[in-house]
Amino acid sequence: MRMQEHFLNRELQQLEFNRRVLAQAEDRAAPLLERLKFLAIVSSNMDEFFEIRVSGLKEQNRIAPNDAGPDGLTVRDTLARVNVEAHVIVARQYELLNKDLIPALAAQSVRFLRRATWNARQQAWVKKYFFDEMMPVLTPIGLDPAHPFPRVFNKSLNFAVELEGRDAFGRDAQRAIVQAPRMLPRVIKLPPGVAEGENDFIFLTSVLRQHVGELFPGLTVKGCYEFRVTRNSDLFLDEEEVTNLRAALRGELSQRHLGDAVRLEVADTCSEEMSEFLLEQLELEAGDLYRVDGPVNLVRLMSVPDLVARPDLQFPPFAAGLPKVLKKNASNLFAALRKQDVLLHHPFESFQPVIEFITAAARDPDVVAVKQTVYRTGTDSQIMEALIEAATRGKEVTVVVELMARFDEEANLNWASRLEEVGAHVVYGVVGYKAHAKLALVVRREWDDPEDPEDAPKRRGRPKLKRYAHLGTGNYHARTARLYTDFGLLTADESLCGEVSDVFVQLTGLGRAIKHKLLWQAPFSLHKNVLAAIESETRLARAGKKGAIVAKMNALVEQEVIEALYKASAVGVQIDLIVRGVCALRPGVPGLSDNIRVRSIVGRFLEHSRIYFFRNGGRGHERVYLSSADWMVRNFFRRIEVCFPVTGAARKRVVGEGLTPYLHDTAQAWIMGGDGQYTLPAQRRGKGRARSAQRELLELLGGD
Repeated sequence: MRMQEHFLNRELQQLEFNRRVLAQAEDRAAPLLERLKFLAIVSSNMDEFFEIRVSGLKEQNRIAPNDAGPDGLTVRDTLARVNVEAHVIVARQYELLNKDLIPALAAQSVRFLRRATWNARQQAWVKKYFFDEMMPVLTPIGLDPAHPFPRVFNKSLNFAVELEGRDAFGRDAQRAIVQAPRMLPRVIKLPPGVAEGENDFIFLTSVLRQHVGELFPGLTVKGCYEFRVTRNSDLFLDEEEVTNLRAALRGELSQRHLGDAVRLEVADTCSEEMSEFLLEQLELEAGDLYRVDGPVNLVRLMSVPDLVARPDLQFPPFAAGLPKVLKKNASNLFAALRKQDVLLHHPFESFQPVIEFITAAARDPDVVAVKQTVYRTGTDSQIMEALIEAATRGKEVTVVVELMARFDEEANLNWASRLEEVGAHVVYGVVGYKAHAKLALVVRREWDDPEDPEDAPKRRGRPKLKRYAHLGTGNYHARTARLYTDFGLLTADESLCGEVSDVFVQLTGLGRAIKHKLLWQAPFSLHKNVLAAIESETRLARAGKKGAIVAKMNALVEQEVIEALYKASAVGVQIDLIVRGVCALRPGVPGLSDNIRVRSIVGRFLEHSRIYFFRNGGRGHERVYLSSADWMVRNFFRRIEVCFPVTGAARKRVVGEGLTPYLHDTAQAWIMGGDGQYTLPAQRRGKGRARSAQRELLELLGGD
């Protein structure tokens, strides 16, 4: 087998993942409004795919179209295949929306009303809404030599209008553009008295098309077509030239919405003449055009479930659980951690202890320092507010803010500014490396007998500094912690906390790489340690012993690791990979990967945790690690990542909750073939009782 046949194409595998998400929207066993959400998620994923991956392919195609990747496909061929596959996915989305979801929702009295069905009362309300809420903020732009084609923002809603007649200045009117301000809701719920049911909706596009003539008095509107442009959104900073990363990023962000166009979506009613005109203005080709039978942006449907009070059409609510040790020591988290480590499995267990860890540190008079990495945390964050409070109270607060966290740059800039205003030490990691590790460290002054630290007279002896840490696989983001599966470890282990402290020293200061005994850290030791662990299993198998590897991650594309797994498979190492998204490895290929199995879990929650398991000779010797890193080139070599060991009861839980149920899942598991295609187990297809790892974990760990 040729070397290029060892690998699958990354972009095509990303589209395969979106097919699996789309299958959730197709699943009639799922609640209706959740199916609608999955449909919107596919569109959101496709947006990012075009903004980042397709835009990158187009740039490569201009420079070196015949360059081939590790899979053997040239850039030109990859772009052509992506074009075909993306059109198929989009066409299926709209077919599903129009023929399945909209009729099924209507049967449940959740209706999207077309203009032709509006009654007189609804028409009157829509007209008033247009004049009161829309017309004052709309700016029609007639196209002529004095008014060239406008700067259309990335993913904004726009209307191309075909006109006939002469305007007040005697000019021939042919075309105009109307841009819909972002402040206007794209989906509008009709109020009681106007709606015929409790959940009647209309689209903003319908309102504008109904009254677009009001924007062009005296002219004839021959056609009004909604369109949407997707642009290159990958920020570029010349890190060798940048002297102030923060200032340079602010300048670059202002241009993100105006990158090169990569995709044009239009309503399927759009005339050929207008479609060709738009393509010409945007410098796009015919293959970049997507004609859709419905709203040009299905992401807008994400808001609908929150506007519909129908819990029977959504997933049942759940209460996240708490580990027993925290229930017993709810009032004193630090006392609980001195007794034992606490492993948290989100979202099945609450993220609140992580918030309380930072909040308690901010308010505890004996805490002297708090350090934390921030990659994604959101615009509204209790953790960030707690860090600000800690700095306000005079504690030493150090925050490593990753300014280049894609699509979170602006939020992180704003948090950095607020932290600096109250005296926190804010650093932006290391130029050229994204700080992706999920770490928090609290330094506390404690006495020999700290059982009641608030009772100062009882304190005896000389105080000493004690460190506490949180290490995780996910971001410090409370909202996504209810949607993503992740692990977090709260610990007072001095060796582990000491190495976490070393990582912060590296991130904020200068010096040579620090060798760790416990942590595997990218870009220094993570890659070589993963390869060494795979090689160790390979040697055991060669010696006639049982070798086994189980790894769970979001993506697997790094070539050396894939080749090492192939070599391990060849000597009998049993390898199970749970890869949510892109997997460039080919499993189950005779003579190459006979002993490798790959599955992808797609369900209610986004699988996000990274777990590495190596059998290491048998019971009691297994090595289990949690990490912030996938097995990708960027994670190994261009990011600052941390991989940490779990032992004892925590190790047993990680295997028992994070791996074993997923290896036995027959409800939401997709099995990957050597050709890169995925199939569902027979149980999912209705041939036997299916097991769902996520459902079982909700039952096992959820609160009362």
